[in-house]
Amino acid sequence: MTQTTETSARPGGTESPRGRGGRAPRVHRAWLVAAVTFVTIIGGAAFNSLPGLLIDPLHEEFDWSRGEIGLAVSIDMALYGLTAPFAAALMDRFGIRKVVVSALGLVTAGALLSVWMTASWQLMLYWGLLVGLGTGSMALAFSATVTNRWFVERRGLVTGILTAAGASGQLVFLPLCAWIVDEHGWRPASVTVALAALAVVPFVWLLLRDHPADVGLAPYGGAFTPKPEPTRGAAARTLRVLFDAARTGPFWLLAGTFAICGASTNGLVRTHFVPSAHDHGMPVTAAASLLAVIGVFDVVGTIASGWLTDRFEARRLLAVYYALRGVSLVFLPILLAPSVHVPMLFFIVFYGLDWVATVPPTLALCREHYGADSAIVFGWVLASHQVGAALVAFLGGVARDVFGSYDVVWYASGGLCAAAALMSLVIRRTGRDAELPA
Repeated sequence: MTQTTETSARPGGTESPRGRGGRAPRVHRAWLVAAVTFVTIIGGAAFNSLPGLLIDPLHEEFDWSRGEIGLAVSIDMALYGLTAPFAAALMDRFGIRKVVVSALGLVTAGALLSVWMTASWQLMLYWGLLVGLGTGSMALAFSATVTNRWFVERRGLVTGILTAAGASGQLVFLPLCAWIVDEHGWRPASVTVALAALAVVPFVWLLLRDHPADVGLAPYGGAFTPKPEPTRGAAARTLRVLFDAARTGPFWLLAGTFAICGASTNGLVRTHFVPSAHDHGMPVTAAASLLAVIGVFDVVGTIASGWLTDRFEARRLLAVYYALRGVSLVFLPILLAPSVHVPMLFFIVFYGLDWVATVPPTLALCREHYGADSAIVFGWVLASHQVGAALVAFLGGVARDVFGSYDVVWYASGGLCAAAALMSLVIRRTGRDAELPA
């Protein structure tokens, strides 16, 4: 006997199918999808814990310059960003699950193959190309796609939570990988990252769904809408959205500020903090633990930023975040020392709260200015973030080779953050901005 299904609407968007007996689940399916997305990003982000830990071991084993190693990291970061907008369009065409499972496979392959590399071009191929394409397909555009499809209410909060997943991965894997590198070498750490990415695949395939309509639901806080037909011509659509957005001022301001965001986080701190601290006599495991603690406060700061983005003007939030980050980076060179002391811990907490707090308001501004194309536009904005990160990952290594110190890079990054704060305030207001407190 077939069972009929009818849809019921509940307050807060918990609209769900009723089966026999007319009872609906108390928790909307969107939260399960968000949880799976969170775990997936953690698994995919495991690789991001490695580059800062392996610069010195690779330099010592293969005699590769820090510039060469930094170039491989920069290729990875650039592809991470440039892949994101195309991945968002591919998810519209082929579905989220297929794209994400393929991406996890690329990360696994790149991390495993690096175990047998003997030349720097292999580092660039495995770390740069394969891992860059894989992690780029699970970048923040993935979070934006899930959030846009499954949530109408609480989008800022969900964006903050999913953004924090990257920091959570850092929190989990940085101390572990630092210990493995210190005790067993860099190769077992690379294998650990590969296995972490592979372990996430069953969760994605079994639990993730592309659209609320696949399970007969409305998005959280919204009305039921049929699943749209797959969008063909993903590459053409991605480029068309870029050309349309590039005709507007907000796009260039968002791209410019986010490039500075990437330069001052992934490119600089994630890649060069550990070797910079080690230059001052701090053990690698201690420096990696500090970077992991940044991840703890990043989770708090990003979720709080999502909450604030639902309530306050996004461009003003961005200006505050960038200004505070710039101040903290200018003071960092005088805080580095052989041991961990209270002022350094203060920096770690302060900087951690601001690490990717910029993401929820940046995504909100993309959504306000570009509507249905916001996920792809955000993918291009994210590309600028990673280009900025890639440049500093490379130039930071070159600066260390030339000057024997990272100090000039810390000061320059602080100045760039000040410029980003001013650029944020120039972004024109929308109707929604006018309704929010300043």
